[in-house]
Amino acid sequence: MCARARATLAEQQAALPAFRDDWVVFMPQTGWALSLDDFLVTRMMELAVHMDDLAVSVGIAAPELPAAAFDPVLTLLARLATRRHGQAALLRALARTERAPSAINAL
Repeated sequence: MCARARATLAEQQAALPAFRDDWVVFMPQTGWALSLDDFLVTRMMELAVHMDDLAVSVGIAAPELPAAAFDPVLTLLARLATRRHGQAALLRALARTERAPSAINAL
């Protein structure tokens, strides 16, 4: 399985640069279409969240992600939490926990 994953990664690393910046990915299961960049960030978010789920389920620490992977995920989750709860709630959750709402989830 590791060999297949490495081969697939190599294929993607070679293929992705050939796509135009305005390429759109249609997702038939949702009926949505996303730019390639947005599609890839949502996949990175899913991987990050599920890596944490797996780590918790087996009682180990979640792996640290490189900044190139974590920063776009953090931005996406912060924007979703802001849309759901508002700027003040997110700001308070991150900077003023004594005034923060009890939950500030993004999803």
